[in-house]
Amino acid sequence: MRLASSFVATVAGTWDELLAGEELAYLTEVPAREPDVVQFPEELDPRVRSALEAQGLNGLYRHQAEAFAAAGRGEHLVVSTGTASGKTLAFNLPVLDALAAEPKLRALYLYPTKALAQDQARALASYGVPRLRPAIYDGDTESERRWQIRKWANVILTNPDMLHVGVLPHHDRWGDVLQNLRYVVVDEAHVYRGVFGSHVGNVLRRLRRAASIYGAEPQFLLASATIANPGELVESLLGLDAAVIGDDAAPRAARTIAFWNPPVLDEQLQLRASALGEASRLLAELVRRDLRTICFAKSRKSAELIHRFACERVPELADRLSPYRAGYTPAQRRDIERRLVEGELLGVTATDALELGIDIGLLDCAISTGFPGTVASLRQQWGRAGRRAKGLAVLVASEDALDQFFMREPEALMNRRVEAAILDHANPRVLDGHVLSAAFEAPLDERDVPFLGEEALERADTLAAGGELKQTKAGYVWAGRDYPAARFSLRSTTPDAFSVVDVSTGSILGLVERERAYSTVHEGAIYLHLGESYRVLELDLDTRTAVVEPFQSDYYTQPKKETMTAIERPEITEPRLGMEVSFGTVAVTEQVVAYQKKGIRDQATLELVALELPETTFETEAVWYLPEPWMLAGLEEIERLLGSLHAAEHSMIALLPLWAMCDRWDIGGLSTNIHFQTGRPTVFIYDGHAGGVGIAKRGFDQFEGWVADTERLLAGCPCESGCPSCVQSPKCGNLNEFLDKAGALVLLRRMLTAATEK
Repeated sequence: MRLASSFVATVAGTWDELLAGEELAYLTEVPAREPDVVQFPEELDPRVRSALEAQGLNGLYRHQAEAFAAAGRGEHLVVSTGTASGKTLAFNLPVLDALAAEPKLRALYLYPTKALAQDQARALASYGVPRLRPAIYDGDTESERRWQIRKWANVILTNPDMLHVGVLPHHDRWGDVLQNLRYVVVDEAHVYRGVFGSHVGNVLRRLRRAASIYGAEPQFLLASATIANPGELVESLLGLDAAVIGDDAAPRAARTIAFWNPPVLDEQLQLRASALGEASRLLAELVRRDLRTICFAKSRKSAELIHRFACERVPELADRLSPYRAGYTPAQRRDIERRLVEGELLGVTATDALELGIDIGLLDCAISTGFPGTVASLRQQWGRAGRRAKGLAVLVASEDALDQFFMREPEALMNRRVEAAILDHANPRVLDGHVLSAAFEAPLDERDVPFLGEEALERADTLAAGGELKQTKAGYVWAGRDYPAARFSLRSTTPDAFSVVDVSTGSILGLVERERAYSTVHEGAIYLHLGESYRVLELDLDTRTAVVEPFQSDYYTQPKKETMTAIERPEITEPRLGMEVSFGTVAVTEQVVAYQKKGIRDQATLELVALELPETTFETEAVWYLPEPWMLAGLEEIERLLGSLHAAEHSMIALLPLWAMCDRWDIGGLSTNIHFQTGRPTVFIYDGHAGGVGIAKRGFDQFEGWVADTERLLAGCPCESGCPSCVQSPKCGNLNEFLDKAGALVLLRRMLTAATEK
């Protein structure tokens, strides 16, 4: 112990002198935590016990033992504990135990990324448990190996996309696997939220149904980062109740946490130095002190830039620094991971690909360049630091409103519960494709309600009336000739999405929902894909294709939109904060009429270019509120009223990701001095995805806390009239015109006063 304590002191001393100066906004120490270790369960197969003991394990953390016991009782379960808490062993142990006793049983492991599947395949092989036969089955698997894997592997590692389009539509080839399916493992379950999670929920329900056709009823073992609603997430994904294992019994090294705010360059505009530059400076100084450091960035381009800047600062260590991002070959990524684990690399700049549970060895420091969007994600990144001794975790702020809010209100981040992961599998825009897919896989009738839900049968009636399904004595069956799963992606609510095609290679970079295509891939738009910039050469409305070319420039584009929101179906209306607040369905009609070119460095407007594009209308979920006349007293002059409502809308959108696991780009809004249906000043905030995925509902449920956070954001920002750190939005359809920060602050404070006077 004395050696360990001495080492901790040495490491801590090497970064103390860095954490000083005006950039340091907050500094705190998180104490170490001792582990709670219990003996191996008596019923654990001796061969599995021997394999674990051979790896140096002589017991389990208590939460691992609780997970094993719950699995032994036949329960579905979700392990929701911190980074590096041994969640992998918690779900592997029941699987290894079952397969050791009966190797003909099968287990299916689902991962959101191929890299995680590769990492887990290596981990399973390392146990050395006899008769364990793991194999990866994904888009990279050679055709000639696929039938072999289906025949002999008893642990098959894949991803939801492959399950959706490559396994379930061809379940007859998978009969032996499905008949003997004992466990389904869903790792990194917190990733399955929003549109993607809503789709994955339906895929998992189709898997349950397919297994039942072959007489199997597998247990589901899920692992998640710490989130607010793990049990609710399992129910949303699977339609099943699950035991929640949430008390983290793993040890934790002491950790220093620092908030780093780049210095102000322009007091009036509140423009700050580059977060990328500050992150590269910290990275360079830490590796110079022989501290193994990972630096997270939000995009590939940012990761590459931080790496380049750091190499320029410490050229003598350039060969011990590396970026890590999507776009590298699997062999390149494996090599970087190996060099990290073996200590050959001192510093890595990474996108969130390394935020998930890939084993990259023991690191001293973790830098997050910009708030990653959720508290859960930030804790995942910080959890990479301090695995061998005391660690350092740093948040380097961007000028984004949420980042600056945390710099001024650090306890709002440190004391905040992690967010709830939300999804809506019954959203018709998502559900319809899965109902068609299920009908292709087997006739669909009322016996499928326990798997797919009552909503699926209701949609089947509608789809049959439209001619896509045919009703037979056996149930609803697919009426087409192709297979419907191939028609849609798990990443979109819209089947008629636009393909983004790189003209230089002919490859498809991605899909953009039709509702978003006109504002993100219009002709002349600068389109970002994995951090790389492309310019849109042509948007073909007939073929639904956006043709782009790689593009390097010092400007970005922002669309100017005309938006109208019509209330379709109010579902809940309640008096909240002294006024009428509603949640329900709205129809959003948008038309992109122009776009603006803006300088990246100084935000200056370079050009406004007119566009002629059609209107788009989509239904979604929204929360809207009608401020009382007394709340707007003194703000009635039209420009002041519009600016106050608009600024309140922007700042509330900026803060909603604190309450729901989403990005501000998933949210839209509209404020008006007089709405044609309410007849009064009204502010709408809505899900940016057709049909909605629960984001607005979360805002409605947490309305009071959401408004209170927003008031603190505006009150704490030092700018006079509004800046990117409070009321200006990078996605504003009105190009940030008519924004009154002071008026918004008056309105929000009066709303909160109404709550206290109630």
